[in-house]
Amino acid sequence: MRIPLELAFKNIEPTAAMEALVRERVEKLLQYHRGIITCRVSVEAPHRSGNNEAVGHRVRIEVSVPGDDIVVSRDRSHRHGEYDPYAAIRTAFTAAESQLKSYAGKQRRTRRPHQAGPPHAVVTKLFADEDYGFLGTTDGREIYFHRNSVINDHFDDLEVGEEVRFEETMGDEGPQATTVSPIGQHGQHHLW
Repeated sequence: MRIPLELAFKNIEPTAAMEALVRERVEKLLQYHRGIITCRVSVEAPHRSGNNEAVGHRVRIEVSVPGDDIVVSRDRSHRHGEYDPYAAIRTAFTAAESQLKSYAGKQRRTRRPHQAGPPHAVVTKLFADEDYGFLGTTDGREIYFHRNSVINDHFDDLEVGEEVRFEETMGDEGPQATTVSPIGQHGQHHLW
């Protein structure tokens, strides 16, 4: 976290064990999203019995992540039989973990670009007697390739107009393909 945990207790006397539980559960949140900016936790006893004992607990967790805040509020009152602040803290953090997991999953799906693999090109020129050729790329460039860059030693099987995948590097005289892999019909690789 970039900003330290903000922890507040209201109408309840915090114990070292209670604080340790909150800090442990905040650390666990980092497993679900490494980009957490800060976390604010408040634990309070909003309900009191006739002899002024806490009979319920409210736990509010605010987790700030880039571009959004995740907020969980759990009110465990005497109607739910929840007199234990530790149980209220665990319940709230379980809900926060669930929301954070869901949020992180959505972020991964929206950020992950489609993996198209190596770029495609078409063999435009072949000089078989000199062991090289040229590829025409989809962006209009011409890329040199040598016999040795064709995988599985199938340079002699290539034909002008054949679609290939390739990986490119900058050579001494311009761009060149370091690997050339022919693609069969309908995008299937030839099995050699």
